[in-house]
Amino acid sequence: MKTEKKLLIAFILNLSFSVFELVGGMLTGSIAILSDAIHDAGDALAIGSSYFFERKGKKESDEQYTYGYGRFSVVGGGITTLILLFSSITVMYHAIERIFHPVAIHYNGMILFAIVGVIVNLVASFVTSGGHSVNQKAVNLHMLEDVLGWAVVLVGAVLMRFTDITILDPLMSFGVALFILKHAGKHLLSVIHLFCEKVPEGVSVAHVKEHLAQQEGVLDVHHLHIWSYDGEHHYATMHLVFDGELADIKSRVREALRHFNIVHVTIETEREGEHCEERRCVVKHNEGTGCHCHHH
Repeated sequence: MKTEKKLLIAFILNLSFSVFELVGGMLTGSIAILSDAIHDAGDALAIGSSYFFERKGKKESDEQYTYGYGRFSVVGGGITTLILLFSSITVMYHAIERIFHPVAIHYNGMILFAIVGVIVNLVASFVTSGGHSVNQKAVNLHMLEDVLGWAVVLVGAVLMRFTDITILDPLMSFGVALFILKHAGKHLLSVIHLFCEKVPEGVSVAHVKEHLAQQEGVLDVHHLHIWSYDGEHHYATMHLVFDGELADIKSRVREALRHFNIVHVTIETEREGEHCEERRCVVKHNEGTGCHCHHH
C-alpha cells in the first residue's frame, strides 16, 4: 500500500476516534481518555499535514525545485513531531492537575472505551506500519504512542476497578506522555540534523575517503561534502584527483559510494599537480598521502 493511502486511512481513523474519545472521556470522567481525545485530535491534524506533504514530496523536480520536492516530506515529519511534543506536554500538565484535584471515574465505561481504543489503534498502527522516510517514521511514532497509551489505560482501568485507587489514571497519562516526549524529542533532533545538512547517521567522512582511496586510479579525494536529502537518500560532492581513464574511475567511485547509500554524486575532477581553486592549493601526489595544501 502506498504511503499516502496509509496516511489517509490513519487520518480518518484518528479524527473519528478522537470524537469518540471526547464523548467517552466526558461520560466516564477519565482524564486519561479526555487527554487522549485531545492528543488524537492533534494526531489527526498532524497526519493530515503529513498526507499533504507526502503527496507534495512525490513531485518530480522542475525549474523551481531542481532537486525535487522530497524535502516536503521532511517538513511534514517535523510538523507531526512538533504537534506530538505539544500534545504530550499538554497531557502531562492536565495529568498533574488531576493528581491534586481527583474526580470520580466510571471504571466500567473506561474499560469499554479502552478496549475499543486498543483495537482501533492496533488496526491503524498495522495499516501505517513500515516506511523509512522521516515523515513515515513520525507517523509510526504517533501510532506506537496511541497503542501503548490505550493498553496502559486498559490495564489501569482494570486495576482501579478492583482497588479504587483513582490516582492511577493521571499517573498513567503522565508516564505514557513522558515516554513519547523522549522519543519525539529524538525524532525532532533528526529532522533538524537533516535541514542543517549534517553527515547522515552511520556514515563517516574519513571512512568514505579511505574507501574511495582504494579505488584504482584515485590519487586523492578532498573538498568532500556528504548530506542526506530526506533521511533515506544521501548526496555527496567532492574533488577527485585521478590518474587513468576518467569514465572508468568515475564509474568505480559511484559504485563504491552506493555502499554508503549515497545515490547522487557530483564530482569535480583534477589532474595531479593541478591548481585547486576551492582550497587555493596545488595538488601533489606524494606516496599516496594525497594533496598538500596551503589554505588562504
